[in-house]
Amino acid sequence: MDATLDELGRPLRDLRLSVTDRCNFRCTYCMPKAAFGPDYRFLDRRELLSFEELARVSAVAVGLGVRKLRITGGEPLVRRDVEVLVGLLAELGVDLSLTTNASLLPRKAQALRDAGLRRITVSLDSLDDATFRAMNDVDFPVAAVLEGIAAAEAAGLEVKVNCVVRRGLNEGDVVRLARHFRGTPHVLRFIEYMDVGHTNRWTPDDVVPGREILARIAADAPLEPVDRHYRGEVAKRWRYADGSGEIGLITSVSEPFCGDCTRARLSAEGRLYTCLFAVAGHDLRAPLRGGASDEDLHRRLAEIWRVRTDRYSELRASTEPAAAAAAPKVEMSYIGG
Repeated sequence: MDATLDELGRPLRDLRLSVTDRCNFRCTYCMPKAAFGPDYRFLDRRELLSFEELARVSAVAVGLGVRKLRITGGEPLVRRDVEVLVGLLAELGVDLSLTTNASLLPRKAQALRDAGLRRITVSLDSLDDATFRAMNDVDFPVAAVLEGIAAAEAAGLEVKVNCVVRRGLNEGDVVRLARHFRGTPHVLRFIEYMDVGHTNRWTPDDVVPGREILARIAADAPLEPVDRHYRGEVAKRWRYADGSGEIGLITSVSEPFCGDCTRARLSAEGRLYTCLFAVAGHDLRAPLRGGASDEDLHRRLAEIWRVRTDRYSELRASTEPAAAAAAPKVEMSYIGG
């Protein structure tokens, strides 16, 4: 594999593929109704990369050293026949996963597994039904997400659960979530509320630092640190001292990990972003549809990565957070998490 490094010596190892900018939730930290209402213009079908185009870019990226592919959105399961894409990507022989709100998992889990998917990440921000319904803002119940998780497990998928923690909203449910998933095979990960895009109106006061989350859980059940699996792993890992499970903490705000970031993101319309907090992407759809060879795409991807200098979270930590948050950035719903 090509050991292409960016300006800070970071290899390209993880590619996240957005298959749609649409979602059936309106989570307040991602796609708030005030910005993504009935009049919002989503991408037309012809603007989206086809499954074959997504698979082609992925194959080129694997040739550059990518070892992990993640299918994202929006909500990826609203893209019709997404299991066809799973089948194409599974043939590349790298770690393949998908992130979902679980609303469509009961009818999709087995098809995804049959197509070659092995891992799935489910978003669940609270076990308190009123809180969760308020956060997803479409009145979707917790029980239905748990049904989706059960369907994924029954289909043989490995499940991780992500919880975004926002001050004044759901930090009081951290221990309840930890207790619920302790003793199960599912790894629960807590994510600090981040200033992705602008529509969520983020402020530093909204952030519950990872150390506070950890302290809450450790006070209920002793924890011990676990070494990371690989360079670029975003979650700090902790396991229960009695061996009853593991949790993760993703601390992009309080403890930035830009120095080990090995991720790129491809939007549903084919723009490559080298940072979650990027301002603009690099158009790959034009060369894909303009006759570019795989060698041309390989060179283009390598060129984009080699000049990468992104380290937004580190810069945010060293400057005024509120000012950094006001800088132009792409919305998370457009390029996935």
